[in-house]
Amino acid sequence: MKVSKAESASASAGAAATARGRTPELRGAEILVKALQAEGVKHVWGYPGGAVLHIYDAFYKQDTIQHVLVRHEQAAVHAADGYARATGDVGVALVTSGPGLTNAVTGIATAYMDSIPLVVICGQVPATAIGQDAFQECDTVGITRPIVKHNFLVKDARQIAEVMKKAFHIARSGRPGPVVVDIPKDVSFHKAPFAGYPETVHMRSYNPVRKGHSGQIRKALQLLLSAKRPYIYTGGGVLLAGACEELRTLVNMLNYPVTHTLMGLGAFPATDRRFVGMLGMHGTWEANNAMQHCDVLLAVGARFDDRVIGNPKHFAQQERKIIHIDVDPSSIAKRVKADVPIVGDAREVLQEMIAMLRESDTRPDEKALAAWWQQIEGWRARDCLKYDRANKEVIKPQYVVETLWNMTRDADAYITSDVGQHQMWAAQYYKFDEPRRWINSGGLGTMGVGIPYAMGIKLARPESEVFCITGEGSVQMCIQELSTCLQHDTPIKILSLNNRYLGMVRQWQEIEYSGRYSHSYMDALPNFVKLAEAYGHVGMLIEDPKDVEPALREARKLKDRTVFMDFRTDPTENVFPMVQAGKGITEMLLGPDDLEG
Repeated sequence: MKVSKAESASASAGAAATARGRTPELRGAEILVKALQAEGVKHVWGYPGGAVLHIYDAFYKQDTIQHVLVRHEQAAVHAADGYARATGDVGVALVTSGPGLTNAVTGIATAYMDSIPLVVICGQVPATAIGQDAFQECDTVGITRPIVKHNFLVKDARQIAEVMKKAFHIARSGRPGPVVVDIPKDVSFHKAPFAGYPETVHMRSYNPVRKGHSGQIRKALQLLLSAKRPYIYTGGGVLLAGACEELRTLVNMLNYPVTHTLMGLGAFPATDRRFVGMLGMHGTWEANNAMQHCDVLLAVGARFDDRVIGNPKHFAQQERKIIHIDVDPSSIAKRVKADVPIVGDAREVLQEMIAMLRESDTRPDEKALAAWWQQIEGWRARDCLKYDRANKEVIKPQYVVETLWNMTRDADAYITSDVGQHQMWAAQYYKFDEPRRWINSGGLGTMGVGIPYAMGIKLARPESEVFCITGEGSVQMCIQELSTCLQHDTPIKILSLNNRYLGMVRQWQEIEYSGRYSHSYMDALPNFVKLAEAYGHVGMLIEDPKDVEPALREARKLKDRTVFMDFRTDPTENVFPMVQAGKGITEMLLGPDDLEG
């Protein structure tokens, strides 16, 4: 590990202290930096303020961790989040007290909903001033309690090393999630003995289960092998557990159909015929029908949320046996009764299931499976993702995504998105064959994440191509981070599907509110090309379908530049298929013809 001159001097002083028979003393901020170095942290995204100045001074004295100065604390957490989603490592953000923390809340909640491992370090007013309504004081622990896996208020510099060890352990183990560490300013300044970073951590009240119950796994396998209409339904938990290879092995052995949630895309190759598409509110006709009509359902790392199964009463109309694997016991049977619940790490459970399958002489009923596949192919024949590909007058947003996929299908590429219609088109038309390549906000549905996510990924994967698919509404939520892209040399490519509307709001207003478009039209948009140029980047305006592919090719050639592509797309285009609120997952609108007058 590279060590700065300041660290060398500090280490020499520490060695001298040790030689004299006493434990060296460091300031709390220095212990914090030592903890981050011991955890292998390479990047921290943050924004300074009075309560964290001692910490920033400690950062100044080291050169093994790169601090990335964002333009808003929300973006700091989003960037750390994007980094964590792409790499599987714990992302780290640093914010100051008061508004620094409250600005970070949206990012923390976004990570919490999608179970992303983060450690968010927050400054706090001096310990003696807590509760006195001091300048830039807020109740960090109280505010973040509902949106974190855990949080700490450090009251003594001697606690920092142990607290950081616990924070990283909690963030990455079990069901991952964000952990907030609140450090008062005087605690970061005070000196404390530092004998080294703890090598192990023990928490009596926190022992997440990893290994599943063998009897339950055997029972689940027997149920799977006896199925006539089996189905494998997976979510983001498969990616978080690193269980994608195990999932692919199991599917190859069984030849069963597979579907993913929005967060699970890439766990199984989208170009494989056995993948029947994403399911849920904007899922495919075949994926939703298979979900409704299967007789045995294997759910792995998914939670049967409202966007997936629609109306629970409709879902319960068909009898099926459900096997539910999840590391979080509270997720099992929360919304849908599980017949075979298995608490455990998805990777370890699937590994044991595969081992049992290899030892078993029983195999699926080939005749019944062939009939089931014939039924699925009948649903697939409807081509529910068709759109007007022949249109030469206006750019169809689906065409932009399809073109990008065709150009990058063999490239080392990552795709981030914001939230709205463009997010659904990206999920539907970009075929993700590998895990952790699709980075978006699923559970909280946070607009503005796209650019910060892309920044975080580009630092983690500088040789990869990183594309942000966004809309003219979402992109303005954190557009100031274009400045961060320039300062910290993270050249990303931004595809704005600009339809001059808050597209998903407009779509719902068309369908559910008789076309009363209340405040969904964007009638004062900036000139995005000039705006991109003002931030020091390249801007492109694309208005004709024939220019889509050339523009993307030109942008990809500019490897060292951030490029903002303003695609003027059809403002009337809607996302189909669609399940309306309160409907069942097979009660789908497949196109404009299905809309009631």
